[in-house]
Amino acid sequence: MGLTKGPFNHIINMSLENIAKLFAIEGEVKEIKPLGNGLINDTYKITTDGPKAYVLQRVNNAIFTDVDLLQRNIVAVTTHIRRKLEAAGESDIDRKVLTFVPLKGSDCTWYEEDGKYWRISVFIPDAYTFETVDPKYSRFAGEAFGRFEAMLADLDEPLGETIPDFHNMELRARQLHEAVAADKAGRMAEPEVRAILAELLPFEEEMCKAERMHREGILPKRICHCDTKVNNMMFDADGNVLCVIDLDTVMPSFVFSDFGDFLRTAANTVAEDDPVVEKVDFKMDIFEAFAEGYLKSASVFLTPVEKENLPYAACLFPYMQAVRFFADYINGDTYYKIKYPEHNLVRTRNQVALFKAAMAKVPEMRKILGI
Repeated sequence: MGLTKGPFNHIINMSLENIAKLFAIEGEVKEIKPLGNGLINDTYKITTDGPKAYVLQRVNNAIFTDVDLLQRNIVAVTTHIRRKLEAAGESDIDRKVLTFVPLKGSDCTWYEEDGKYWRISVFIPDAYTFETVDPKYSRFAGEAFGRFEAMLADLDEPLGETIPDFHNMELRARQLHEAVAADKAGRMAEPEVRAILAELLPFEEEMCKAERMHREGILPKRICHCDTKVNNMMFDADGNVLCVIDLDTVMPSFVFSDFGDFLRTAANTVAEDDPVVEKVDFKMDIFEAFAEGYLKSASVFLTPVEKENLPYAACLFPYMQAVRFFADYINGDTYYKIKYPEHNLVRTRNQVALFKAAMAKVPEMRKILGI
């Protein structure tokens, strides 16, 4: 929510200040103003007269329906990482892991009022995020997210799924079949819809193999970030990665989530809703850079099965997203926001093209990975 000028702004600020005072922050609140441009949570920076600034967030509980589980996950993860950094003799630890502030007189790190959920973390000074997606920053991302997983590989405390079945391909396949059977919007009569369905279905069994391998006991679940974007890392002024941020989606998943989801967006030559599918290609320089960084830090825990299936992960995520866009189109566009009637169909075509481009480059991926 943005802040406006005038008396209303003062009322909002007073309300936010009252919420902030419930948490065990140091010093008196001097100013609260919007921070960043996040699409999910409302975020503000709290300036105090003490030594630290803070980040106040309203958690979007329409997406994250169990805020207590969400915060327990985050506290478990950040506490574990902090211990690892301390054991390694790292310096400047407060800038290398997020710190969440409890309520006064409590160990709880969230507060609910009128159906709105709030939390506060310590603001990391002199830290920067970047939107750049090129080989250099893709390598940084691969190494940072691989290190994040590696530090959590021995976390004993069980975590819950903040978004259940978020990257479950079997579920997405079932949802597509249900959409086709229901045909709520009457779109199955469209020739292009039938043609796309015929393109997707032959690959369904192969793309659902992660869940099968897990049931067979040969593919473990790890603690993964599940939202691996370049701008979910913080850098210092010298360009060194400080820490991974935006931990709301941290939960048990396959490593394919962090590997494949990054490449789905970063390796596409165009935006995911570009209608000119002839422009869609899978950028191997991005794949090579991200994979190099990822293997540098993640090789300490990856099993042979996980490493062998990283090319599958690169193909899985455009396929999964194509299925999700396509099912939503068939259902009448009930989930994703659209700008025009065919928007989800355009997105589907785009992701199908990316999936095919990635599939064609699997031999090259395997060569780069040495498998």
